[in-house]
Amino acid sequence: MNQASHGFDPSTITRPDERLMKYYVIVSLLTLVAFPITLTALWIQYRTMRFRFDDEGVWRAQGFLWRREVNVAYRRIQDIHLTSGLIQRWMGLATVSIQTAAGSANPEVTIDGVLEAEALRDFLYTKMRGVRDQAHAGATTPHAAGALDTGAGDEALVLLTEIRDGLRRLEARVGGPGAGA
Repeated sequence: MNQASHGFDPSTITRPDERLMKYYVIVSLLTLVAFPITLTALWIQYRTMRFRFDDEGVWRAQGFLWRREVNVAYRRIQDIHLTSGLIQRWMGLATVSIQTAAGSANPEVTIDGVLEAEALRDFLYTKMRGVRDQAHAGATTPHAAGALDTGAGDEALVLLTEIRDGLRRLEARVGGPGAGA
C-alpha cells in the first residue's frame, strides 16, 4: 500500500491529537459568558472520542452520558470531505467527514483533530475504491454473484442472487421465454 511507504499508518489514529483540546479552549473562550459550560462539554467530548481503522471499516465512539458508536464499512462510504477553519489550519488540524448514502445531510462519521488529514483521506479513498473495484471486477464475469465471497457480509447480494436463480429455475420448469420455446 503506498500510504505505508510514506510512513502513514491509520491504525495509529485512535484518539484526536492534543492540539484539538487547545483548539477547544480557544473556541470556548470565544463564547465569553458560556466559557465554563462550553469548555466542560468540549473537554468531555475530547476525552471520550475514540477511533479505529481496520480491514472492515471505520469505527468512532464518543460520549459520557450519551454514548454514540458508529461503524461504517468501507463499501458504504460515498464521499470524504476535509474541513479546516482558520484556527484549525493555524494549529495544523483538520476534520475528516465520511458520508454514506444514508440520506442524511450530516456526515455519518467525523474524525476530529487529525494532523495528517490528506493522508487519511487518501487512505479512505483507496480502501473505498478497492472494495468497489473488487465488487465490479467480480460482477463482470459470468455467474460472478454466485462466486463472490459471501464472507464479505453483502447479504443483500446473496439474497438477490438466490432470488434470481430461483426465478430462472421456475421459468425453465414452466416453459417461459427463457426455456427455448
